[in-house]
Amino acid sequence: MAVELVIPAGVAPGTTLATCPVPWPHGRAEQFAAGRRAAASALAAAGSADRIVPRDPDGRPRFPRGYAGSISHTDHLAVAVVAAGAEAVGVDIETAAIKPRTAAFVLRERERRTLLPPAGAYTPRELFAAKEAAFKALNGIGGLGDFLFWRIELDQSDGALTASYRGEPVPVWVRTEADLSFAVAIRR
Repeated sequence: MAVELVIPAGVAPGTTLATCPVPWPHGRAEQFAAGRRAAASALAAAGSADRIVPRDPDGRPRFPRGYAGSISHTDHLAVAVVAAGAEAVGVDIETAAIKPRTAAFVLRERERRTLLPPAGAYTPRELFAAKEAAFKALNGIGGLGDFLFWRIELDQSDGALTASYRGEPVPVWVRTEADLSFAVAIRR
């Protein structure tokens, strides 16, 4: 995959991104290892001396103190985003086409009407990635109850996309490169 991802415009300065190809046979072990290599590279670029990202008991990556981060992967590419001093980060990359039935389930009627063409400029895949990234950034907040990513609400104001769940907002930046949609959410 010859896609070169860059941090979307408007993301806070000091946010770093790294990618790593997933080697053959592109299985879960290779995806996990590629994600950890991407995380180590993003931490190095952010200035962290600690570049090991173990897995918490719930499966989430545990980034070093002072560095919030997130990892995502497809079968062929892993990406990690790190933001020094942030409360939480979420990243998602998607290559699959989002079918209309899935979009109808994941996106609320208002989101489909205002954010998808003709009224909006986003694709279903971009909005799916936005909700996944927001889920990761919001998932550490206590007291949210049964938290399912499709219940996140997306809204756009002055060109900025914001995700929220039970009144907790997080800005989301989305970008598409070739056949890949990429979303970053950062809680400060």
